Amino acid sequence: MGDLVDPEGGEIFEEPFDEALSKRYLAYALSTITQRALPDARDGLKPVHRRILHAMRVLKLNPRDAFKKSARVVGDVIGKFHPHGDQAVYDALVRLAQDFASRYPLVEGQGNFGNIDGDGAAAMRYTEARLTEAAELLLQDIDQGTVDFRETYDGSEEEPVVLPAAFPNLLANGATGIAVGMATSIPPHNAYELCRAARTLIANPEASVAQLLRSVKGPDFPTGGICVEPPASIREAYETGRGGFRLRARWETEDLGRGTWQIVVTEIPYQVQKSKLVERVAQLLDQKKLPLLEDVRDESAEDIRLVLVPKSKNVDPELLMAALFKMSDLETRISLNLNVLDPSGTPRVMSLKDVMRIWLDHRREVVVRRAQTRLAKVEDRLEVLAGYIIVYADLDEVIRIIRFEDEPKAELMKRFDLSDRQAEAILNMRLRALRKLEELEIRKEEKSLKGERSELKTLIGSEEVQWAKVDEEIAGVEESFGPKTDIGRRRTDFGEAGEDISDAVAEALIVKESILVVVSQKGWIRALKGHAHDIAGIAFKEGDSALFTVKCETIDKLILFGTDGKFYAIDASKLPGGRGHGDPLRIHAGLPEDAAPLALFKHDPERELLIASEAGNGFRVKEADVFATKKGGKQALNVGDGEAIACVPVIGSKIAVSNSKKRLLIFDVEDLPQMSRGKGVRLMGGKGAELIDVATFDPEEGLIWIDGAGRRHVFTEWAEWEGKRAQAGSARPRGFPKTGKFMPADPVAVARAMDSA
Repeated sequence: MGDLVDPEGGEIFEEPFDEALSKRYLAYALSTITQRALPDARDGLKPVHRRILHAMRVLKLNPRDAFKKSARVVGDVIGKFHPHGDQAVYDALVRLAQDFASRYPLVEGQGNFGNIDGDGAAAMRYTEARLTEAAELLLQDIDQGTVDFRETYDGSEEEPVVLPAAFPNLLANGATGIAVGMATSIPPHNAYELCRAARTLIANPEASVAQLLRSVKGPDFPTGGICVEPPASIREAYETGRGGFRLRARWETEDLGRGTWQIVVTEIPYQVQKSKLVERVAQLLDQKKLPLLEDVRDESAEDIRLVLVPKSKNVDPELLMAALFKMSDLETRISLNLNVLDPSGTPRVMSLKDVMRIWLDHRREVVVRRAQTRLAKVEDRLEVLAGYIIVYADLDEVIRIIRFEDEPKAELMKRFDLSDRQAEAILNMRLRALRKLEELEIRKEEKSLKGERSELKTLIGSEEVQWAKVDEEIAGVEESFGPKTDIGRRRTDFGEAGEDISDAVAEALIVKESILVVVSQKGWIRALKGHAHDIAGIAFKEGDSALFTVKCETIDKLILFGTDGKFYAIDASKLPGGRGHGDPLRIHAGLPEDAAPLALFKHDPERELLIASEAGNGFRVKEADVFATKKGGKQALNVGDGEAIACVPVIGSKIAVSNSKKRLLIFDVEDLPQMSRGKGVRLMGGKGAELIDVATFDPEEGLIWIDGAGRRHVFTEWAEWEGKRAQAGSARPRGFPKTGKFMPADPVAVARAMDSA
């Protein structure tokens, strides 16, 4: 293949494709970061917003002037400053005008600019716009040489690099943006609090973030709400520039009389669309995931009013709202990622103090540059006035020179010893202005300007005076947006999330139904609706059968005891239904492969259990002490090389023990110690005998067992077998099951025997 040749005669460079792609993607990424996604820390604006405000200033759309069509603004922005799509620019303008999206709108809209339900704005040809007072502060003194200008994309116009920003816009209105490899998320804040914090930083440049937070309480969202983030987390977020804030809807209970009530939500979290919120709650109702809630209604007009009707008047309002906070956007988390562009254009994550420092330094630079621009104008005017004073005494000679001399400017400079600027000013005067050349007025103006010049020079030369001027101007903004004004009043309050009632909420979200939990011999578990089931009629996989059956409700917890001596908790509401054969038991309880289920109960924290190992040891344990909070279970009985063989509820005051030597021993419950974990103590003596089963009973009701034929026996003549714990016992009575167990392993036989009784 021959050398590449450019047909137009240009130069062709060869480079690896991946290297060329990498360079170009990097250029694109940097452009996205600096020109689209991240705001400038000085004025808090992205380029599109800055260009919109500048174009509106050029169009003289000041707060006191008439509105103009939004299409006119968009046309000027994309034609002169921002060569992008008109819809993207209009969307940016609309957001600046929405009082539910911007804490301090920079654009005042007339017409349909959308609403909190998520409805979009009307087309730009139907809406009108002008600047607000906050935007006017951002643009204040922009024509006084306070900021640099640069050429626009086509070189036909100039645009500001940054705005003077007399208003703390970055934090006041916040910003969000996603770039390549980085993002920013800044919630809005209260301008009055920001001004107070800024003045604190002026007075004490070494002030810490904690000191600034005495003024800045936290975010202040345009839609209000309650911030329930702990103060320590808020402080950490502002110190590091990263964190978040839990925001809840504002609600109250409304008394309807006769003990009935309803909940009214008056403020919803920031950036939550009301229509989607109501739709989500209604969806949860249809799915029966909010059993405490009867209905939801949107009665909003200009103000938000969402009505939540409880299932009954006995429902706890706090519990109902906790459930809604958990399941819906009535509680959201607003992130904080103070990633902004510093004055050099470098993206950095900053603390609260860092961004306020940059804004204050920018304001100081604006004050100095404005003073320098004004000083130049004052010096120029003083030079002109000095010329006026010189020629005032001989106006007739001035007129003669202008009328008759060929080079009047040169002659004036020579005759009266004037500078070029002074001579030019005299020649440019209109005749009607001659009557104003009264020496008294000229000298009065000169005196005033000399005083102003002295003040300006003092300001330019003194950093202390500069900061005093910045402080004075911020104090004016602080007053304009104070808490007594409608726009300055704090809208978001702070509160506590309250005690952790997640368990109660989780329980409240479960629909209460009666179920029969069935565990099979091969380790499958399921929940059949209702209690009226014939156990013998329950279908299982081929070769499988029932192992345990427990009547309970969906809100109950089950407790499983395994041959490894551990207790496992099972949530009845999470069990599969009875359409199939269920789930493997180990999905719901972390029972290891080498262990088998031994007993299953509906959890009763007030109950006491008796557990025993095949080695003949055991003890009593409170069920509340062994309830497992983790799937891996909770160890109670140390089984050593053997395994656990029994777990029964403690009923009555007597314990019966059976062993492999066909002996039976009965002793008092009190003889067996109560423990929370351990090996236990010896239950029954006898060399070489293994423990087979244990039971507890009430002496007045007798000892119950079920024989191999499924017959229920009540043994009341048990006194002969009573002794002390750890004794060898006596031969089992006639009719006792040959297996040595008080109850057969088949739950069907047990159920039939108990039903027949």
